[in-house]
Amino acid sequence: MTNYRILTIEDDPAVAEGLVDGLNLEGFAAAWTTSGAEGVEQATKNPPHLVLLDIRLPDGSGFDFCRRLRQRGLNMPVIMLTAQHDPMDKILGLEMGADDYVTKPFLLRELISRIRAQIRRAYGEFAQPDTNHQYIGDLLLDLASGQALRDAQPVNLTPTEFRLLTYLARHRGLVLSRAQIVEAVWGHNTDPDSEQAVNVHIRRLREKIENDPSRPVLLLTVPGLGYRLALEITKP
Repeated sequence: MTNYRILTIEDDPAVAEGLVDGLNLEGFAAAWTTSGAEGVEQATKNPPHLVLLDIRLPDGSGFDFCRRLRQRGLNMPVIMLTAQHDPMDKILGLEMGADDYVTKPFLLRELISRIRAQIRRAYGEFAQPDTNHQYIGDLLLDLASGQALRDAQPVNLTPTEFRLLTYLARHRGLVLSRAQIVEAVWGHNTDPDSEQAVNVHIRRLREKIENDPSRPVLLLTVPGLGYRLALEITKP
């Protein structure tokens, strides 16, 4: 059994120590750092399987540190932790590359369930499908390695973006509701915030894979229903 490594970036000792103890009891290998800069460096030198990242840190915003992780090509799942209840915080976190978002105070059991869902989707069965390759226009999804390639060059997708694109590719041409996408990609029931998260990730995907994100030909919106992946790629 893989001993998945979890890095917690949290400046509150009471919260961090409780998380580390709880995660270790659940069979994870949990580590803790108090600053964003130190966390980014630690994740760069010894990448964990997942990062828990507080938004309010003494040396800056968790949003910025999440962006730094992604800029360094670190694509492990990131779950952001915050005491703020503003939906815009969640949207901003997703824009910076986070995969999920938990608001304090939270039940440890709920957080662990979300961690397991992210790990299962990033490294488990969802990451090892039967068919190893899918083509979306000139984009190749290598499902065995978890990479998206264009002209043999990797397209830098987060694990959630890759899972979302894979899910759409497996149901090419079908209209998928936001609720269906949330359940398949995030592994929990839908709510207004999670439906908004789908919109954010679709927009980020379009920015990375569409030639003109404002006029998409791959990831199509079906007004009032959801999204679908085009069966045939046509020029805008």
